Amino acid sequence: MMRRFSLYSIFTLFFMSLCASAFAAHEIKHFRDITWASPKGFDLTLDITVPETKTKAKPVLVIIHGGGWLLGSKSGMVDLADSIASRTDIITVNINYRLLADVNNTTTTNELIEDAMGAVLWVKDNIKNYGGDPGKVAVTGDSAGGHLAVMATVARRNLDSDGFDKKPLGFKPTYLPKGVSAEQVAAKDGLKIQAVILSYAAFDMVAVAKSGFEAEGNQFWKWANAKPRGLFGDKINVNDNPEYYEAVSPQQYLVSAKELALPKQFVHVGALDGLTTPTVAKAYVDNLKKLGKPVSFKIYEGKNHGFLDSGCNDYNNGCYKDLSEPAVTDMIAFLNKVFKL
Repeated sequence: MMRRFSLYSIFTLFFMSLCASAFAAHEIKHFRDITWASPKGFDLTLDITVPETKTKAKPVLVIIHGGGWLLGSKSGMVDLADSIASRTDIITVNINYRLLADVNNTTTTNELIEDAMGAVLWVKDNIKNYGGDPGKVAVTGDSAGGHLAVMATVARRNLDSDGFDKKPLGFKPTYLPKGVSAEQVAAKDGLKIQAVILSYAAFDMVAVAKSGFEAEGNQFWKWANAKPRGLFGDKINVNDNPEYYEAVSPQQYLVSAKELALPKQFVHVGALDGLTTPTVAKAYVDNLKKLGKPVSFKIYEGKNHGFLDSGCNDYNNGCYKDLSEPAVTDMIAFLNKVFKL
């Protein structure tokens, strides 16, 4: 018997076929565990995933994993890196950075930011070797990785060869191009990028410290097998030395668009997120809008914190393939628009 279709059914099938075509994966090529820097003898590695498409000088997306500045690695972002590279003409670079518990639990928050900055500079200095365009770079991060991503973006003028060793407090990127100083990078705006995607990012390190992050009650220290301490060591605390915590918080770097142009930003968060709440994310977005910065914002219903993590997890009761949509589709649309793909 001939099956009968309504006009609505035909349209639905046609639309689904278009979506399937749009999201069809192409082959990707991996370059894994490339050592990009070794601060204090601690090797930092990254993975590069290259779409096997005909496009030359491909745009690049640097991915920075989350984990509360104490946990995680680039393995947590493998699914995101592969899904974006397989659905776009965009190379993904999935990085490792130092965690606070690394180097015998002596790493400080500014050093994590310096790693994020250094990774961006490494990419801009080396990505041509993998078919990438150093003039088309975006950065994304989730949770703590989002904090590092935004700091690498908004504090890009505050570079100093002394880093946090002397005041005024500045950042010395972990990687610098050969023969170039931190000050020269700042003068040439060498950390300038074209787009930022912030996934349920952290924004205020003063508030993080005052909420008990440095105390015994923060289970992240236990999970990292490290003794709780200050974000900058035991000699600095948020009450006596607030300037240190302010220096690693994005809001103090938000100035008018005329004073510092920022790249286009896409900020998103889950409606059920109790760590980076929609209210917190919206406050950052509202500040950008007041200053004339280009930004878009989206809240995903039914999503909790960490819905872009690789594999499956209990805190979201699901797996990456299902949890990541529709956010990844929106991220791809945003990047394609920025890079005119």
